[in-house]
Amino acid sequence: MKTKLLFLFIFLMIIHTSLSAQKKWVNSYTTALGIKFYPGALSFKQYIPNKNAFEVNGYSWNKGGRLTVLYEINKPISGIRGLSWYVGPGVHMSFYNTDHFNGRALMGLDGVLGLDLKIKNFPFDFSLDWQPSVDFGGGEDFEPFWGGFGIRYFIR
Repeated sequence: MKTKLLFLFIFLMIIHTSLSAQKKWVNSYTTALGIKFYPGALSFKQYIPNKNAFEVNGYSWNKGGRLTVLYEINKPISGIRGLSWYVGPGVHMSFYNTDHFNGRALMGLDGVLGLDLKIKNFPFDFSLDWQPSVDFGGGEDFEPFWGGFGIRYFIR
């Protein structure tokens, strides 16, 4: 419940900030912060000079948490302004507090495939992605259902 309230608070602060801003936004940004739905994460995305990006997602729930770092290769979709696709590798570290894992940390590999939409003069981007992962360290499991819908506010 605390996590849901934190996400709601951050989302409302982002909306308040965007409504009070007087800047005109373009279809590019270098840094964005927001939330990703499923299973629920704080999301930070940083573009690097070659137009690719790093995305960091921090998840928390009642049985543990997870930190994921992704490297995303971005390519525009021709004919649709502001829409691009991305693909890339990543890593994660998970902490679970369940009977099966008994508080152990697991490391793993991730992949990501998704779409990113930036709307001209609007300080948010929207993403939809699929992020399958594999855990190592005693809980070798393939997790095919990570990923989700994200909304991030342009910091700069």
